[in-house]
Amino acid sequence: MSGEFDLIRNYFTRPASSIDIGVGDDCAVFAPSAGSSLAISKDLLLEGRHFFSDVDPEALGHKSLAVNLSDLAAMGAAPRGCLLGIALPQYDAAWLEAFSRGFNTLADRYQCPLIGGDTTRSEHDIVISVTVLGEVTPPYLARSRARPEDDIWVSGTLGAADWALNLLLRQKAGETLGERDTQLLAATRSALERPEPQVALGLALRPLAHAMIDISDGLVQDLKHILQASGVAAILYESLMPVNLSLPENEPQQLRQSVLGGGDVYELCFTAPQSARPALLALSASQSVKLTRIGMIHAGQGLRVLDATQQDISALPAGFDHFRRSRQQP
Repeated sequence: MSGEFDLIRNYFTRPASSIDIGVGDDCAVFAPSAGSSLAISKDLLLEGRHFFSDVDPEALGHKSLAVNLSDLAAMGAAPRGCLLGIALPQYDAAWLEAFSRGFNTLADRYQCPLIGGDTTRSEHDIVISVTVLGEVTPPYLARSRARPEDDIWVSGTLGAADWALNLLLRQKAGETLGERDTQLLAATRSALERPEPQVALGLALRPLAHAMIDISDGLVQDLKHILQASGVAAILYESLMPVNLSLPENEPQQLRQSVLGGGDVYELCFTAPQSARPALLALSASQSVKLTRIGMIHAGQGLRVLDATQQDISALPAGFDHFRRSRQQP
């Protein structure tokens, strides 16, 4: 019967040429490049909280690493390696094969080898913990560096992941989706389950941006982290938001919630001086990534979002908070 060490050897032991000592010893050992600092981030994913029990395990493997690589992207850091902790209620070879394929494929793409971790058996649910290690050189793209008169930009499009989550929650509640919603789920599901971290963009933004964050808990909530850390205020324009083209326009309230408050986006929100506009547009073209200017930083405190008639949106959507009562998560 296969055991813990067979699991590690069969699914998670791979060569890592840039690491002195990797999987298979008590510690991983590697030396940061000269002049670089380590950037480290960790995320937990819990079955029933962060993902549905019947999610495609290959997509889950991809997302487990992607959400951490997105944190490195937000710091303009280059990936160097990652650690994986995983607790499973049973040894399922087919599940492990798919999960490790999704995880390892993304690790290869971003040259972020798995260099260690831990496996154990859980009593009931799957628990996944990933730690990423990257390298970054100063000046750092910290949340505290936004300045008055900076433009506010966002990469990619907004709203699709939250819309897909809503549709999946309705299915889990026993609702049979109609033809339109079935098509919408097909069009948006990958945004929720297979987000693509903007690692190359984060690296390219280092000489251009002042402050940056990845959108994991919702645009409004995550931008507020920048405003609070930098001691500044901001104004956003709803009409400028890069809404995912799959989303319908005839449900404006849900659209507003998904675009301004929806999490699991893993795009980058950043501030940059107005003088950087030409360089940012050139970067957008060279990397084939959508960059949209959605507002401006100014002196003061707080966040205003103006609707299409230039009126303040009085009740801004709340982002996700694990300890605040809100809608039921998966």
